[in-house]
Amino acid sequence: MESLPSTMNFPHEEERIEAYWKDIRAFETSLKMSKGKPRYVFFDGPPFATGLPHYGHILAGTIKDIVTRYAHGRGFHVERRFGWDTHGLPVEHEIDKLLGIKSSEDVAKMGIAAYNAECRKIVMRYSQEWERTVTRLGRWIDFKNDYKTLYPWYMESIWWVFKQLWEKGFIYQGFRVMPYSTGCTTPLANFEASQNFKDVQDPSITIMFPLEDEPETSLLAWTTTPWTLPSNLACCVNPESTYVKVKEIKSSKLFIVMEVRLSSVFKKESEYEILEKFKGSALKDKKYKPLFEYFKNMKSSEPGKGAFRILVDTYVTEDSGTGVVQQAPYFGEDDYRVCLAAEVIYKGRDNIVCPLDDAGRFVDPVTDFKGQYVKDADKEIIMTLKKNGRLYHATTFNHSYPFCWRSDTPLIYRAVPSWFMRVQHMTKTLLEKNEDTYWVPDSIKEGRFGNWLRDARDWNISRNRYWGTPIPVWASEDGEEFVCIGSIDELEKLSGVRVSDLHRDTVDSITIPSAKPGNPPLKRITEVFDCWFESGSMPYAQVHYPFENKKDFEDNFPADFIAEGADQTRGWFYTLLVLSTAIFNKPPFKNLIVNGMVLASDGQKMSKRKKNYPDPMDVIHKYGADALRLYLINSPVVKAESLRFKEDGVKDILKDVFLPWFNALRFLNQTIDVYTADSGQSFRWSSLNYGRSSNVMDKWILSFTQSLLQFVQKEMAAYRLYTVLPKMMNFIDNLTNWYVRMNRKRLKGEGNECEDRLAAIETLFSVLLAMVRLFAPYTPFLTERMFQNLRPYICETSDNELKSSDSIHYVMLPNPNEGLIDINIERSVSRLQSVIDVGRIIRDRRTMPQKYPLPEAVIIHTDPVCLQDIKSLEQYIKEELNVKTVTLSSNKNQYGVKLRAEPDHKILGARLKGEFKAVMKAIKELKDEELSEFLKTGILTVLGHQIEPNEIRILYTFDSSADSSLAEKYEAHSDSDILVLLNCTPDQSMLDEGIAREVVNRVQKLRKSSNLTPQDDVTAYCEITPIDHALVRIIKEYSEYIESPTKSPIRLFSTMPVGSKIIGVSDAHEIKGAKLVIKLADGFPSDYSRNVPAVNNGVPKTPFVNLVHGSMRGALLLSNPSNGKLISFDQLATEIRFVFDLSGVEELKLFVGGESLSGVSKDLNGKTIFINGSGSALEGSCCKFLNVTDGSKTASFLLENPVGEDIVSFVPELTHKIFKKRQLYRSKDRKEVILSKKDILSMNGNTVFV
Repeated sequence: MESLPSTMNFPHEEERIEAYWKDIRAFETSLKMSKGKPRYVFFDGPPFATGLPHYGHILAGTIKDIVTRYAHGRGFHVERRFGWDTHGLPVEHEIDKLLGIKSSEDVAKMGIAAYNAECRKIVMRYSQEWERTVTRLGRWIDFKNDYKTLYPWYMESIWWVFKQLWEKGFIYQGFRVMPYSTGCTTPLANFEASQNFKDVQDPSITIMFPLEDEPETSLLAWTTTPWTLPSNLACCVNPESTYVKVKEIKSSKLFIVMEVRLSSVFKKESEYEILEKFKGSALKDKKYKPLFEYFKNMKSSEPGKGAFRILVDTYVTEDSGTGVVQQAPYFGEDDYRVCLAAEVIYKGRDNIVCPLDDAGRFVDPVTDFKGQYVKDADKEIIMTLKKNGRLYHATTFNHSYPFCWRSDTPLIYRAVPSWFMRVQHMTKTLLEKNEDTYWVPDSIKEGRFGNWLRDARDWNISRNRYWGTPIPVWASEDGEEFVCIGSIDELEKLSGVRVSDLHRDTVDSITIPSAKPGNPPLKRITEVFDCWFESGSMPYAQVHYPFENKKDFEDNFPADFIAEGADQTRGWFYTLLVLSTAIFNKPPFKNLIVNGMVLASDGQKMSKRKKNYPDPMDVIHKYGADALRLYLINSPVVKAESLRFKEDGVKDILKDVFLPWFNALRFLNQTIDVYTADSGQSFRWSSLNYGRSSNVMDKWILSFTQSLLQFVQKEMAAYRLYTVLPKMMNFIDNLTNWYVRMNRKRLKGEGNECEDRLAAIETLFSVLLAMVRLFAPYTPFLTERMFQNLRPYICETSDNELKSSDSIHYVMLPNPNEGLIDINIERSVSRLQSVIDVGRIIRDRRTMPQKYPLPEAVIIHTDPVCLQDIKSLEQYIKEELNVKTVTLSSNKNQYGVKLRAEPDHKILGARLKGEFKAVMKAIKELKDEELSEFLKTGILTVLGHQIEPNEIRILYTFDSSADSSLAEKYEAHSDSDILVLLNCTPDQSMLDEGIAREVVNRVQKLRKSSNLTPQDDVTAYCEITPIDHALVRIIKEYSEYIESPTKSPIRLFSTMPVGSKIIGVSDAHEIKGAKLVIKLADGFPSDYSRNVPAVNNGVPKTPFVNLVHGSMRGALLLSNPSNGKLISFDQLATEIRFVFDLSGVEELKLFVGGESLSGVSKDLNGKTIFINGSGSALEGSCCKFLNVTDGSKTASFLLENPVGEDIVSFVPELTHKIFKKRQLYRSKDRKEVILSKKDILSMNGNTVFV
């Protein structure tokens, strides 16, 4: 990876990272690396590939990816396989629409084999789009080794599951009223019926049922399903409730209704007269005239027998209708139960009163409405009732009604023969197993899911469909003999037929010989499994259990983790638990995260038809997958609440989180580059140096980092993503907006020692590296990009494992170093931040820009520990608030400040209503002492009302009775803890300094926009209009102040040499009435020297000699600068041999002043040694050198080796060895730092200071 660009195109970089992962097979490699580690088992719920992934899928997938990546980073082996739901209504409904199939007759015409072939064609229609989207989102999951519910081996495991239930007695065939989808022509399970409710406008009618023995008296019954009335066989009342016979005044007609429901029939009591009262039981078995003649054959002349009589049951309630419920037993569960008990109907398929076809259209004998869809027939049925004088009242009403989750058509309830799994008897066990699981949020486990389990019904597991796993039951024609098959091998042995596939088109034709001699062979029943049964079997079927992987499965069941949306409480979560409990008597998972629903920005459901949401891939292409991931995860949706999706929210993640984070890394890169250029040393980060800095801000950010690691480790162990992300986002803010900003000068090496500068760089590097490792599961692309940028700087010797990792996702998550956590420093900095935030509010309120210094900040708090915390960081307050002095006090009265209160009109007004006005007045009159006590205790009572802290705002004001000059001088504000006063009366010098700061800001912005680095030498020329404006004077007076941070000499435009190369020109800026244009010209002016003159000694302070060997010249220090000890003659000869490459010369002849040299003494200092020759002595040092002093000790360093090669790079290292310091300064006052190699060479012959 190359260095970071000046601006980051996040989506583009993500695509490059994705390609990089593919090249290095990152996911596969990570699994190989973790092989053999403890297993962390994850079950992935299978989606359908008949539609494209939406935000709900993306959200759940992101949660799964984060948790499994995190588990991998904690040292687990985490297999992740993608799975597909390929059977059932979602697929069949698409084919029915495509081929115009309306009923089972249509399927019969084309044949099941052809129908299933069509289903197979589309079942993976969008699989490639799914894989592209999931992969582009950064989710690591195995698509090659996936599972599909249509695989024969998967279906075989489903058969095994069913046979376990069969053998345990959990399976039975029944005739029950079930939710029925006319759109999909099949019954549904109760939990499916609860998944898609809509508010609809339906008929609301009251019908008259005249009694046979009292034709002038009619029962009044209310219904919202007129289409069931042609099938009416009885009416039901509550035997324990009181009913009345009333006379309607206007018509003189007589009606029977429940007494408490009179108001639902009559608006006023004057509209009726009560003639008689009696219990509902008195109406039992009274007969009435049928509404229609279709089923008159079911009527009986015997008392208490047959249809069209009044039945009694306590299910009739007093809270709706008339207290009389019409009974259409094959279209209502209670109707069916009551009529069956009263022998109006009988069990079995004979005499079924269900005059509808599979698609919900009327058939014989309902000839008047034959061929009409039930919902469409409502109006005509109502008209017929009115025509026949049986309609009392008709209107409409709005209510919530169940729709088919797949076809989106209204469900009806109808009696159908189905296969059921017994569940009701095991509700207690289900609740116990549910208790063994951990849910986030827990409220869903105890509430929605727990309640569903308590009311669990037997599960209709059969569907009268075609494309699904066939129920493996073979039955005799008379229904007396059944064989349940649990494997392919078992079917082959019993049938003698080779089996290669298990779909209906293959197995329906296979027969099994009857165990009874002479009987015809057994045939398979026609039903297939509910697709929820198939997905609920995935823990076993995905590994072909128990036919393969038996021990591996049993050793790793239940799963450690699953996650899906809240809608799965009545879907996958439920079916998983039911099957696992029934077969293994244990829950299928240990931990579960439930996510809420992602809605459109207007709060409505996302709809393709309405196009009320942006396409997910468009959002990813605009802002990147990481931004979308973080937006979704850092929202209420991860604790099962709803999220109104707003594209701007994704954009804000980019702007407020990623860009500051990226800029912090880019700034680190720049500081390392500058440091390397200045010091001549390559920067290498080592974990051995972690936390060595003594700087308080370094200690704070390192402590804050370790506290974050500790917090994330704790919260992720509890699967609370909703607490983790806000804390991590807050950390980025603290790093970028506090640490980096407050330490920019240290990091850039402005005016501080080299050691401190290096400590700041190491600290920032350490924190960014820790962040990259910690954030890797959450933002996999960005952290990979950052890691590849940091990786080259990591020391190979101390951290080879980290440096050699090709991907951040191979690196384990960091453990917190609790020894670095300092809660006192964190508390102090938190208070510092409070002071600065409050101070900035004051500046904003007074419209006083930060650039303009103010005389004083007064910080008031009653706690001395708090004041001491602030005192320790006083310098930062001065810098950040740009004040000259900071005063700490515990006495606000000294400054004439008192408290006053204002009520929150919206909150308190809504609560107190009519009493608010008096309370508001009393709150405004509260005294300073009362409010001070309230701030301490949080308790306040006003006119008998307890006032909550969020219902009142505490403000600070200056006491009018105190010194009036205080109010003019100071502006006060508080965060309800710390009170800050700013002296807002700057003098002229402060105003001038503020203007100088404005100029600094303009120059720096121009340097940035001109793409200059700190090493680029440019001069800033200022063109000022008018030329006599005070700005001219200020620039001259504050030239050094401006030049230091900008690293650019500042000059007036009139002094710019002709022919200067212009690099950048600013827009015209208005500063205090003057127009300023800045031009940056290449190079420095001839009169500019960035050097403060140093002491020039002319010769090295350390004893030295010049060397001459033929035409070569050099110099050599005669003593070690660290201890002053002279070298020996042998050492001198060895150095000379090495310098001039004379290792092959056996005897060296050294001469000084024409005489042979035989020893080393201080007298040699400054002399010239000739090797095997003679000549004129050299004056001074023939090599460049530098004298370095700390005031008490001085050492000399040669700036080139004796043969002329540059060795400046070693100067800081040598300085550190001798003085334990690295930074060099030009003068004794140590104000100007020597930064670059160029600066060091320019100091040749001079004395500099450490």
